[in-house]
Amino acid sequence: MPTGQTLLYFIYVLAAASVILAAESFFLSIAGRRARAGIINRRLQRLGEEKPAEQSLQGLLQERGLTASGDFIFGAIALNRLYTQSGITGNPLAFLAVFLLAGLVLALLLPLLLHFSVIVAVIVFLIVGFALPILVLRSARDKRIKKFAVQLPDALDMIVRSLRAGHPTTVAIGLVAREMPDPLGTEFGIVSDEISFGLSLEQAVRKLSERVGFEGLHLLSVSLSIQAKTGGNLTEILSNLSSVLRERRKLRMKIRALSAEGRMSAWIISLFPLLMLGVLSIAAPSFYGDVWGNPIVVPVFVIFGSWALLGDFIMYRMVNFDF
Repeated sequence: MPTGQTLLYFIYVLAAASVILAAESFFLSIAGRRARAGIINRRLQRLGEEKPAEQSLQGLLQERGLTASGDFIFGAIALNRLYTQSGITGNPLAFLAVFLLAGLVLALLLPLLLHFSVIVAVIVFLIVGFALPILVLRSARDKRIKKFAVQLPDALDMIVRSLRAGHPTTVAIGLVAREMPDPLGTEFGIVSDEISFGLSLEQAVRKLSERVGFEGLHLLSVSLSIQAKTGGNLTEILSNLSSVLRERRKLRMKIRALSAEGRMSAWIISLFPLLMLGVLSIAAPSFYGDVWGNPIVVPVFVIFGSWALLGDFIMYRMVNFDF
């Protein structure tokens, strides 16, 4: 066989082998992603990294802004608690630094590019650097608590069935940690690990309540504390608590449905003046004439804007109930 033809066949073999290896690499990558996606909560993902269980527990706590022992990492307890309850992972100081940097950049660009006053730039910096991260954390916390409220009754029922089958409490909690998705799965997994490393059930559930901020967990913590001190049927207590939480959720959803008209009215009443102002400013810029140059305009806008915000707050309180 000629040398050139042999070289050509060799190149074909290399090309075929490259295609096969690329296809295999692509398949393994997709299979790995599917396997990771099949893991239903964050704790199981960390345990799948083949690290010691204690190290995985410390990592889960530290990425939530806590120390390795589960305590708050810095002195501003209220802000640290809000960050932990939001479920956002990472260093809380780095999270705040991102917003501070964004606020500083906007504050520097507004006077230079858009010729805004220094006062406006300072207000924008305060809003973006300090108010916006708190709003983001509160929104994330509320969404997470709503998910937790949906999952908790099912988790309690699972614990009750496991206890009735003869399993100890720690095994029942571990079953919930394996079978339930986030956010509840990881949180109960942390409880299971903390009990394994020496905390009592009451202490672990109390820390769970602080990490999540859901009032149903406070009821669970109180129930377990009373049961530990006075005795009683734990399965009956948890079963009754699950029923109470379901009825509370049903009542809350019913109230939300009945107050839907009030909430929609509040949105329409609040946004309609701003919408009309924008439409008139675009369609007929001269409609207001020289009124913007009048010195009384800014105080009037501040007064009536504050009055409107007060009305929005009153309507919000009328259609939102805490019970």
